[in-house]
Amino acid sequence: MAPGLSGHPHSTPLLPETVCALYTPAETAYHYGPEHRKTCQMSTFDDRERAEEAKYAHDSALQFKIMNRRNKLLGLWAADLMNMTGKEAEEYAKSVVMSDLEEPGDEDVFRKVRADLDAKGVDRSDTRIREHMAELIAVAREQVMKEVKDQ
Repeated sequence: MAPGLSGHPHSTPLLPETVCALYTPAETAYHYGPEHRKTCQMSTFDDRERAEEAKYAHDSALQFKIMNRRNKLLGLWAADLMNMTGKEAEEYAKSVVMSDLEEPGDEDVFRKVRADLDAKGVDRSDTRIREHMAELIAVAREQVMKEVKDQ
């Protein structure tokens, strides 16, 4: 009989988590009794669920960073078209990033850039702005992934 939960006088006590890590649920039931099989199955299920939740949270955070980076790059591009430089361009890029918090999706960002370009008399079609937004997603993803990898 395996050491641990059995209460055998010569056994070394093991915590249930340790038993579940060492043995499959079937092996645990064999060594420690059927009541411990469920403990290990639940532990495995709970671990898997926590891992999936952590992955979802990580992926969501990564997507958020990518979209923020895309919006910053879009803001810098639009600032350049409007002849903004330095601190003024950086501030404008920040305002584009903040505009994305108004509603889900890209429309709030598009409307801001469209309105600002129109106000400055910059001639860019809606299609060109949207195409550039799409192009910048790939650039932003590459930059963010490189930063994550380098950490």
